[in-house]
Amino acid sequence: MQLISHAQHTALPHQDTLTLANDADPMQQALEGIQTIVLQFPKFTDGRAFSQALMLRRRCGFEGDIRAVGDVLIDQLSQMQRCGFSSAVLRADQDLEKGRQLLTHFSAFYQADLTQPKPLFAR
Repeated sequence: MQLISHAQHTALPHQDTLTLANDADPMQQALEGIQTIVLQFPKFTDGRAFSQALMLRRRCGFEGDIRAVGDVLIDQLSQMQRCGFSSAVLRADQDLEKGRQLLTHFSAFYQADLTQPKPLFAR
């Protein structure tokens, strides 16, 4: 998962980018030609973007960049990655380097997810 500073995110070109509201249905979106989908976390307690990312990967087959923006904390990064996010813009008070370290903290997960479709006992 790529961690992006807010300054980097705003400097990046936003063509071929789709920003989805939390109440938008990913299944109803025209994704042809889209390279990046930005999903919003208005509050860290709002988990709708996790479901949207999972739907975009599993049901829509989206293979581009799914980016988390908004109230994104480093303790959410591992779960974001497991749900299909490929990049995240951390909240301003979050440390990018600590976030990178946290992403390597666990070597494996028992449950299956998008990055590893088989549970640990079946590998």
